[in-house]
Amino acid sequence: MIGWLLRILLVAAGAIAALFISRDAENFGVVQGLVAVALIGAIVVVLALSRRK
Repeated sequence: MIGWLLRILLVAAGAIAALFISRDAENFGVVQGLVAVALIGAIVVVLALSRRK
């Protein structure tokens, strides 16, 4: 289950990173990882704020 979520997250991060740099760039994997971490952070913030009363 976690593998599928991670795969979907990395696909989304790859698509977002491709908007800023070329997929052929040497540091594409690094940028993709940074975007994935930012997406995880955004998801955590949204979940934390949605459960706050």
